[in-house]
Amino acid sequence: MPPAKTSFVCLPCRASYKQPYPTPARSAKSDERVCPRCARTLIHVGSAFAPPPRRDTEGWRVLSLLLHAGIRFHKSCCAGPGYRPRSLREVRERMTYARRTGEPIARALARPELP
Repeated sequence: MPPAKTSFVCLPCRASYKQPYPTPARSAKSDERVCPRCARTLIHVGSAFAPPPRRDTEGWRVLSLLLHAGIRFHKSCCAGPGYRPRSLREVRERMTYARRTGEPIARALARPELP
Protein backbone atom coordinates (compact mmCIF):
# COMPACT_ATOMS: atom_id res chain seq x y z
CA MET A 1 0.00 0.00 0.00
CA PRO A 2 1.47 3.41 -0.92
CA PRO A 3 2.16 5.91 1.86
CA ALA A 4 -0.65 8.28 2.81
CA LYS A 5 -0.41 11.77 1.35
CA THR A 6 -1.33 15.22 2.60
CA SER A 7 -1.55 18.65 0.99
CA PHE A 8 1.12 21.32 0.87
CA VAL A 9 0.51 24.79 -0.57
CA CYS A 10 2.57 27.58 -2.13
CA LEU A 11 0.66 30.85 -1.68
CA PRO A 12 2.69 33.00 -4.14
CA CYS A 13 2.24 30.40 -6.93
CA ARG A 14 -1.34 29.53 -5.92
CA ALA A 15 -0.47 25.86 -6.19
CA SER A 16 -1.27 22.80 -4.09
CA TYR A 17 0.75 19.58 -4.01
CA LYS A 18 -0.01 16.17 -2.50
CA GLN A 19 3.07 14.71 -0.85
CA PRO A 20 3.79 12.06 1.80
CA TYR A 21 3.26 13.07 5.40
CA PRO A 22 6.18 14.71 7.21
CA THR A 23 8.05 12.21 9.35
CA PRO A 24 8.12 13.08 13.06
CA ALA A 25 11.46 11.32 13.61
CA ARG A 26 13.37 13.72 11.34
CA SER A 27 14.07 17.32 12.25
CA ALA A 28 11.68 20.00 10.97
CA LYS A 29 14.43 21.60 8.90
CA SER A 30 15.34 18.39 7.07
CA ASP A 31 11.69 17.68 6.23
CA GLU A 32 11.06 21.13 4.74
CA ARG A 33 9.22 20.98 1.41
CA VAL A 34 10.08 23.34 -1.46
CA CYS A 35 7.83 24.58 -4.26
CA PRO A 36 8.94 23.21 -7.65
CA ARG A 37 8.00 26.50 -9.35
CA CYS A 38 9.49 29.22 -7.14
CA ALA A 39 11.67 27.27 -4.64
CA ARG A 40 9.92 28.85 -1.61
CA THR A 41 8.90 26.79 1.39
CA LEU A 42 5.57 24.96 1.11
CA ILE A 43 3.01 25.20 3.92
CA HIS A 44 1.57 21.95 5.28
CA VAL A 45 -2.22 22.47 5.21
CA GLY A 46 -3.57 18.98 5.97
CA SER A 47 -5.21 16.06 4.25
CA ALA A 48 -8.76 17.50 4.15
CA PHE A 49 -7.73 20.49 2.02
CA ALA A 50 -9.42 21.34 -1.27
CA PRO A 51 -7.61 24.17 -3.09
CA PRO A 52 -9.54 27.01 -4.71
CA PRO A 53 -9.11 27.41 -8.48
CA ARG A 54 -5.93 29.28 -9.42
CA ARG A 55 -7.93 32.20 -10.90
CA ASP A 56 -9.99 32.65 -7.72
CA THR A 57 -8.05 35.52 -6.14
CA GLU A 58 -10.56 35.98 -3.31
CA GLY A 59 -10.39 32.28 -2.41
CA TRP A 60 -6.58 32.36 -2.24
CA ARG A 61 -6.67 35.55 -0.17
CA VAL A 62 -9.07 33.92 2.31
CA LEU A 63 -6.82 30.85 2.39
CA SER A 64 -3.80 33.04 3.09
CA LEU A 65 -5.59 34.73 5.99
CA LEU A 66 -6.60 31.37 7.45
CA LEU A 67 -3.10 29.90 7.17
CA HIS A 68 -1.47 32.98 8.71
CA ALA A 69 -3.97 32.75 11.60
CA GLY A 70 -2.79 29.18 12.21
CA ILE A 71 -5.84 27.36 10.87
CA ARG A 72 -5.18 24.14 8.96
CA PHE A 73 -7.33 21.50 7.26
CA HIS A 74 -6.58 18.31 9.19
CA LYS A 75 -9.23 15.60 9.46
CA SER A 76 -10.73 14.93 12.85
CA CYS A 77 -11.85 11.54 14.12
CA CYS A 78 -15.05 11.08 12.13
CA ALA A 79 -15.36 14.16 9.97
CA GLY A 80 -13.45 16.73 7.99
CA PRO A 81 -11.69 19.78 9.35
CA GLY A 82 -14.88 21.58 10.39
CA TYR A 83 -16.11 24.97 9.24
CA ARG A 84 -13.76 27.28 7.32
CA PRO A 85 -14.86 30.65 5.84
CA ARG A 86 -14.83 30.83 2.04
CA SER A 87 -15.38 34.53 1.38
CA LEU A 88 -13.77 37.75 2.54
CA ARG A 89 -17.12 38.89 3.92
CA GLU A 90 -17.24 35.87 6.26
CA VAL A 91 -13.64 36.52 7.33
CA ARG A 92 -14.38 40.21 8.03
CA GLU A 93 -17.45 39.32 10.10
CA ARG A 94 -15.49 36.88 12.22
CA MET A 95 -12.51 39.24 12.63
CA THR A 96 -14.88 42.00 13.80
CA TYR A 97 -16.51 39.56 16.23
CA ALA A 98 -13.07 38.56 17.58
CA ARG A 99 -12.07 42.20 18.12
CA ARG A 100 -15.35 43.03 19.90
CA THR A 101 -15.41 40.00 22.19
CA GLY A 102 -11.71 39.38 22.72
CA GLU A 103 -11.99 35.83 21.39
CA PRO A 104 -8.80 34.53 19.72
CA ILE A 105 -8.85 35.14 15.95
CA ALA A 106 -8.23 31.48 15.07
CA ARG A 107 -11.21 30.35 17.15
CA ALA A 108 -13.48 33.07 15.71
CA LEU A 109 -12.49 32.18 12.12
CA ALA A 110 -13.36 28.51 12.69
CA ARG A 111 -16.79 29.36 14.14
CA PRO A 112 -19.64 28.07 11.92
CA GLU A 113 -22.08 30.73 13.16
CA LEU A 114 -21.72 33.98 15.01
CA PRO A 115 -23.94 34.60 18.05
